[in-house]
Amino acid sequence: MEDEVDRLVAAWRRERPDLDVEPLEVLSRVSRLARHLDRARRTAFAEHGLEPWEFDVLTALRRAGDPYQLSPGQLLTQTLVTSGTMTNRIDRLTTKGLVVRLPDPDDRRGVLVRLTDAGRDKADQALAGLLAHEREILARLAPAQRGELASLLRQLVIPFDRAGG
Repeated sequence: MEDEVDRLVAAWRRERPDLDVEPLEVLSRVSRLARHLDRARRTAFAEHGLEPWEFDVLTALRRAGDPYQLSPGQLLTQTLVTSGTMTNRIDRLTTKGLVVRLPDPDDRRGVLVRLTDAGRDKADQALAGLLAHEREILARLAPAQRGELASLLRQLVIPFDRAGG
């Protein structure tokens, strides 16, 4: 079975036989899969009335466990956005009734962001929807293949995670 990457690699091998284009065979597929996954995720989130960034913030709070709250700084660390962007996001989620700001009892100048019941329900529903979409994508592989792929991808990702990027 031939895919678009096979055709791309064959064309480069014909046009530039002096280059080793083997990395394209793996990484172009990863890139293409990432685009398809991004579309599936956007669809899953839209089905629950969320934007991807809203899902990221709500699920960061949900993963924190009861009482489902974090400081804005902790949210910055988990979502990799700037302070100004996070402030805007918290404002928008507050307007939607999905989070509330509370005074930080340990820091008179600080605040905590907490999921509302509606925010927790929205996060839970969107996560279940996302997992259903992602299971469909992975259904093409046997369970052992999924485990092997996860292990191989982990080996590629760990150096980037350790470097902070």
